[in-house]
Amino acid sequence: MKLLRLLVAILLLHILATAQTSLAKVSLQDLRFLIGVWEGTGKGGPGVGKGVFSFAFDLQNQIIVRKNYAEYPATAGRPAVKHEDLMVIYIDATSNQILATYFDTEGHQINYVVILSSERQTATFLSEPSQSKPRYRLSYAKLKDGTLNGKFEIAAPGRPDAFKNYLEWIARKK
Repeated sequence: MKLLRLLVAILLLHILATAQTSLAKVSLQDLRFLIGVWEGTGKGGPGVGKGVFSFAFDLQNQIIVRKNYAEYPATAGRPAVKHEDLMVIYIDATSNQILATYFDTEGHQINYVVILSSERQTATFLSEPSQSKPRYRLSYAKLKDGTLNGKFEIAAPGRPDAFKNYLEWIARKK
């Protein structure tokens, strides 16, 4: 009888420990490696360019706001391009996920789920798959030298995992 009680107690402790692990709250602090003002250069679909972006806590640390400005000089085939965007990163209490909403000067609005690497040095912003719209993946990885590698990829409608690189950049804190 004592053995049975011991086994039941161990089983209950295991269940409680597993439940607590799965209910662990996500935190915007896990994105701390992104905080700051960054200056970068990149290349891809819009050409070769440079820009400045920032990640900053706002609303008493309840959200992170990313602002971005990039310039791509004119080429023989196209005029100069100036791009601006804003992204609000927040925790959705219902799903216990980090989510983000992105807006830019071209009229795009993208909703992302944020996926963090286990070491909390890579963040991947992933939009929902769709049969009728492109899917987007925006990634940031902090490198050992303190730089931040960024990549923006697009998957065609109906092919949600067939991402193609659109833009890649490297940035340093200002």
